[in-house]
Amino acid sequence: MSSLATRKSRFRTTFLALFVICFLSTYIFVFQQRALQAPLGLKRPDRPAADQIAKALETIRTSADAATLRKAYTNQPQLRLDTMQELAAVSSFLASLPQNVIPSFVDPSLPIDPQLVVDFDPQSPRVADEIQDMIDDVWTRHPVFLYSKLYSPVSREIKAILADLYLRPAPMIMDVDVREDSAVLEPLLERVLATDDLPILLIGGHYSGELKEMIRAAGAVIDGAKKKHKKS
Repeated sequence: MSSLATRKSRFRTTFLALFVICFLSTYIFVFQQRALQAPLGLKRPDRPAADQIAKALETIRTSADAATLRKAYTNQPQLRLDTMQELAAVSSFLASLPQNVIPSFVDPSLPIDPQLVVDFDPQSPRVADEIQDMIDDVWTRHPVFLYSKLYSPVSREIKAILADLYLRPAPMIMDVDVREDSAVLEPLLERVLATDDLPILLIGGHYSGELKEMIRAAGAVIDGAKKKHKKS
């Protein structure tokens, strides 16, 4: 009997040991399967993806700030130039690059939009200083500025007189009648300077009609040849 009891006890011990081993094996197998199936993002952070998200959020924030600034500028009153400031702005714009032209949609009977011809922010807190710097710069670079007509006898006379003076800096001469923006530029200049015809000679940014008077005093008739040609 004792031998039978001993065998039963050993059998139960062996059975329990096998049961524990099976349970542990099953637990380990299931746990490992779940770990393998877990998303990669839970095992280790994806730094490039995190960086991209951070950059996207920063871009959105920056765009929102820029939009706020644009709205603030839009709500500010529009800058209007007086006639002498407008003359300096247009002259500076046209003289800076040969390809610069006044857009065809501009109404020459109204003050020009500064944003079309200045290289600074018209809504800047320093706008008054910027305008004065622009005026000083253009008339320092071009103390003698002639808006002329290529086929005008008076323009030719003034050009000849200026050439004989050997000025330095050389005069800035712009033949308005052969420019692609002549239909806008000529009436704009006539409005700003309250004159009815070209050529327009500017000395230090101020309109001077003295050369025309000198030509008349010498006995020449301004546009006389053109008028005579019309009669014939």
